Amino acid sequence: IVADYSQIELRISAHYCVEPALLAAFEAHRAVHRLVAAELNGVPEADVTPEMRAVAKTVNFGIIYGQTAFGLAEVLKIPQEQAAAYITAYKRRFPGIEQFSHECVQQASAHGWVETILGRRRSIPDINSPIQARRQFGARAALNSVIQGSAADLIKLAMVNLWRKLEARNAKRE
Repeated sequence: IVADYSQIELRISAHYCVEPALLAAFEAHRAVHRLVAAELNGVPEADVTPEMRAVAKTVNFGIIYGQTAFGLAEVLKIPQEQAAAYITAYKRRFPGIEQFSHECVQQASAHGWVETILGRRRSIPDINSPIQARRQFGARAALNSVIQGSAADLIKLAMVNLWRKLEARNAKRE
């Protein structure tokens, strides 16, 4: 048995953000990193190079986890200005991502917790800290908790459902 949870966090982000281009790409089984590379570089998808795709993949995951231009520049080994331009272009093209991020932070700030797709809650105590670095950590943790927690929820649910189906199949064979 093989189960592919490829890009599950990007899929969950697209779901929460209701970002039409990303949702359409996933529904059509298109290469999302290639789509983003084309958007960031202003070229047709057919003209995306492997290097462009690699950068887009890093940008995709960096953005959904609140990576700064400084952090993205460090990872990609590019000037911070170029990393900032990637982030700006991404947020301009996919504004739902930033809106969803703000909503996660607002939820955490107002309630002290965030919730996964299946209703599990995670406390985010640093979100209202008087110390800026801790607040920023809390903001990233709020977003990460919703996305990664929801991914974990769905993967666990899929594994349990698969186990039940296998058990039922084995019981019928006996």
